[in-house]
Amino acid sequence: MILEQRTYTLHAGKVHEFLAIVEEYGLPVLKPTLGNLVGYFYTDVGTVNRVVHYWAYESQADREARREKLEAMPEFIEFAARVRPLMQTMESTILKPARFNTVPLMNVDP
Repeated sequence: MILEQRTYTLHAGKVHEFLAIVEEYGLPVLKPTLGNLVGYFYTDVGTVNRVVHYWAYESQADREARREKLEAMPEFIEFAARVRPLMQTMESTILKPARFNTVPLMNVDP
């Protein structure tokens, strides 16, 4: 199992607009396609204007297959076009859980 952490640095003052677009246009296509949403967060203290979200996958191959399917969907392409102008940078990090991890990663949000 792997966990993908995506971090977006947004233009100043755009966090709530970004999250509204994610809620209305993104989640309806992301959740059924990517599957296991672990969490969606935004920064309040420290480096602000950031959104961080986590998705769990069975493997890197599972992630790649799901992302490939997602990126070909017209609904995702429309969603991406809406949020891209709000973003400055995007970072994607793949995390592996430690053997003693206690956070449930799969089937968090079926």
